[in-house]
Amino acid sequence: MPPPPRATPRIQPVSLGYFCGTPYSCIAADTPTPHAGIVNSVHYFSAQPTAPSAPRTITFELPDGKWTLTTDTGVFSYGELDPGTRILLEKAPAPHIPGPILDLGCGAGPIAAVWARREPNRELIAVDVNERALELCRTNTREHPNVTALRPEAVDPGIKFAAIYSNPPIKVGKAVLHSMLEEWLVRLLPDGSAYLVVSKHLGADSLSQWLAEKNFDVNRIASRKGYRIIQAKLTS
Repeated sequence: MPPPPRATPRIQPVSLGYFCGTPYSCIAADTPTPHAGIVNSVHYFSAQPTAPSAPRTITFELPDGKWTLTTDTGVFSYGELDPGTRILLEKAPAPHIPGPILDLGCGAGPIAAVWARREPNRELIAVDVNERALELCRTNTREHPNVTALRPEAVDPGIKFAAIYSNPPIKVGKAVLHSMLEEWLVRLLPDGSAYLVVSKHLGADSLSQWLAEKNFDVNRIASRKGYRIIQAKLTS
């Protein structure tokens, strides 16, 4: 007699609240468990990471200076500056109109820390659902009073942004990614720009196409080491 069929493993929902104004889940309870690499790529979206804290200091240099930040387990790019984030910080231009900056999915805050120093007289809001990430971002930008790190629901819904900078979480899937971008990119000021860094091998070109289909004005402003810097603007 053949053995009974093996039950399909399940995974609990992962909270991804910063993607929209209210928390929701990217992985339904009846979705089969992804392979380990995918689990590791999304665990840092939990509001309260379960990995034991193990802070690690990193130092990185850009053409305009040096930064030292604290990273931790359960937060994106632990122990290093993500190479895509580096390219974004080196290639994406400063806002060319007045108004605040948004660091979308701030993690430990490298984008916020760099732009806070570059633009000390400009308000900068960093958002993330991960409480450990928010605390790290606050620590790493404590010398910059123009930075506020918040959960998404705490951001004033009336604020519009001169620029949005993000290394978006491609591996969580198109549905979640698209929801994030649709929620936040419409909050650009007229003539403001969003700058997204995406690996070519993870769908940078298809994301550009989707943004264009959503009536954003889309340009690739840089390409290096397999990464694209995508600029998206509201159409007039």
